[in-house]
Amino acid sequence: MSADPVLVLQLQRMGDIILSYPLLLWLSRQWPERRAFVVAEPTFYNELLGVSPAATYLPWTATGQLAARRWSLVANLSHRPEGAALCAALETGRRLGATLSGGALRVQGDWQLYRASLSHNNRHNRFHWAELNALDCVDPALMAATSFDTPRRLGPEKAVGLFLGASEPDKRPDAPFWAALARECERRGLKPVLLGGPADQPLCAEVKALHGGRLADFCGRFGLREFAAMGQTLGLMITPDTGPMHLAAWTGLATLNLSMGPVNPWETGPYNPGHHVLRADMACLDCWRCRFGRPHCKDRFDPAQVAYLARRIVEGARLKNPPGMRLYETARSTRGLYHLRGVPPAAPRASDVLGELWRASFGAFFGLWDDQPPREAWQALAREHPRLAKPFARGLDALSLSLARSRAPGRAREQWRWREAMPMLRPLAGYVHMRLDNEDHSPQALAACMEMADRLRDAAARV
Repeated sequence: MSADPVLVLQLQRMGDIILSYPLLLWLSRQWPERRAFVVAEPTFYNELLGVSPAATYLPWTATGQLAARRWSLVANLSHRPEGAALCAALETGRRLGATLSGGALRVQGDWQLYRASLSHNNRHNRFHWAELNALDCVDPALMAATSFDTPRRLGPEKAVGLFLGASEPDKRPDAPFWAALARECERRGLKPVLLGGPADQPLCAEVKALHGGRLADFCGRFGLREFAAMGQTLGLMITPDTGPMHLAAWTGLATLNLSMGPVNPWETGPYNPGHHVLRADMACLDCWRCRFGRPHCKDRFDPAQVAYLARRIVEGARLKNPPGMRLYETARSTRGLYHLRGVPPAAPRASDVLGELWRASFGAFFGLWDDQPPREAWQALAREHPRLAKPFARGLDALSLSLARSRAPGRAREQWRWREAMPMLRPLAGYVHMRLDNEDHSPQALAACMEMADRLRDAAARV
């Protein structure tokens, strides 16, 4: 008798499907005897079957076929209500992600709940979406031991793709930037090729008009299958954070990610190692939504700087940080997790140290390692940014006191407001808010949250 298969519900967009590929790969290695099924949108998965790890894809409307099986695991990576309802309805030994039953929405799994707590609260998150898809159900040692291909190098090939579009205008350069970048690439001997989907064709027309010369234009001309094949002829793709960026990185095309607007490349940067991410050197990075009238970080991107970097990447030459910017290479940490390595390496900024503190802390909370990494991360904060360490410790004491007061009957729902915590403490405050809501403010949930705060306070006290 064959083992019960595993089911992944991924009803989001193309980029989300591609960021599920590492999970499918890890599941096939962890449980080779179990077939993997994926419920997704046919519009996306039919075009991607040639690059996906082994899995059987089904539309979410195939409820009869899904209900006829028992599943060893159902992992819902979608935030759509039909995905949550389907996850709750199927017969399975284990559920992960959002479930919807009897009008009650719950999130199953420590890491899935942590991921849910990042909504409007992801400033200090350092776990990549591909990892958060897997940490509840895949052995971390297997994840760390998996090697992913680095980008291929095509030698003298100078064709460079410029992928123009993104899911939101705030997350991509405007037409004048792209036109200037095309000219700067040409000036450096590169051959710019305009890329995009059908929705990007008006933007592409504007770019060509502003450029004034002749540009290779493939916007809207390819499906995803043809786009992946065409990428094999390019030396590099310059792109905002978008689904085709993930397809390019997964299929071995080197990418230079122009990370701008309300995005966090620690979460959704190119997952494979060896790609590059360029960001503005500003204090308000990693936002969920821009708090200004417009994202000022976009103004920092200079077409000449980007073209210079593109030429150096294509040539395999040594890179340096452009003025006013931060350049990173995608890599792996000493624990085998996603990492953005500064190019060249530089002293960590306060946001970097805080991000590592929270990564170390949540990893300890959920059993990836013991409490030594949080202690070491706290030591780094106290040593390198003592002016932050002291208010952090005071804020942590206040958060613990607020939790203790929540023990009073009838006060938990009234007292707890995660946005009232200071910004550098909101990763824990947001998770506590989500955990208490998810478990109806039960005494057990409150005790678990207090233990997390106490463990972090203990790490700080040992310094």
